[in-house]
Amino acid sequence: MKLSRFYNQAIKFGSGRDPRKRPLIKSYSDSAVLYGSPEREIRKILIGIDIEVAELLLADRIRQRGGLDLVIAHHPEGKAYARLPEVMQVQVDLLTKIGVDKATAQALLDERVREVQRRIMPQNHTRPVDAARLLDLPFMCIHTPADNHAFWYVRRLLEKKKPRIVGDIIDLLLEEPEYQKAKSDSCGPRIISGSPKRNIGKVLIEMTGGTSGPRNVFDKLYKAGVRTLVSMHMDEEHFKKVKDANLNVVIAGHISSDTLGLNLLLDRIEKEGTFQITGCSGFTRFPRP
Repeated sequence: MKLSRFYNQAIKFGSGRDPRKRPLIKSYSDSAVLYGSPEREIRKILIGIDIEVAELLLADRIRQRGGLDLVIAHHPEGKAYARLPEVMQVQVDLLTKIGVDKATAQALLDERVREVQRRIMPQNHTRPVDAARLLDLPFMCIHTPADNHAFWYVRRLLEKKKPRIVGDIIDLLLEEPEYQKAKSDSCGPRIISGSPKRNIGKVLIEMTGGTSGPRNVFDKLYKAGVRTLVSMHMDEEHFKKVKDANLNVVIAGHISSDTLGLNLLLDRIEKEGTFQITGCSGFTRFPRP
């Protein structure tokens, strides 16, 4: 499969799992071919959740020993990292769908987007892309298309199994190999707010949308009937607001949830061609039938 085809399939499948009901999305600003010819044939791939200069040097060493055609990062780098805030708009759709007033959701997200933009502005975001160019290593990042798959899968899992209490969500997640591995690495799913015996109520799944959402939305979620968040991760400032709102929070796991999304996406791309995939930087390949 050519590099351009691989990328286009990732965008296509990611769009198909997008939580917004709208025409097929043709691009995601946080996903891009960062270096390499679109005509490059791809068979051997190194995939990691975070790919920086160190991982690219590792990739070069792997290429010397047995060949390598492409390096894929999950988290955005280069221009895709600089444009990360552009994918955050999906969060308004998710908040509105669950019952938050649209104008309120938009105002809160706009504030959060500006904060993320300020955080990104001083970063040396082209560093790994420069390294890939100097090493002549094709380099790609796939962020929201994979996160959309994780969101879709966990949402479908909860809809199908209908957990009653918060502890049931942990049990369901631990049926998946990505979360089993995370548990074996001492970073499995856990409850950080609430208790295992509390009823879950209405659930908001926070697994796509670029990065963490607004800090001041949690009381609005409670008023909309939400009682439980299932999130990849949560920083301390968000956690304090969640506690004030008396919400249950299940942290599924950041790297494990990213890995789940990538695996689900790869399963679909590999129906068109088989690849030799090597995992690094937190990623482990778990194919599903």
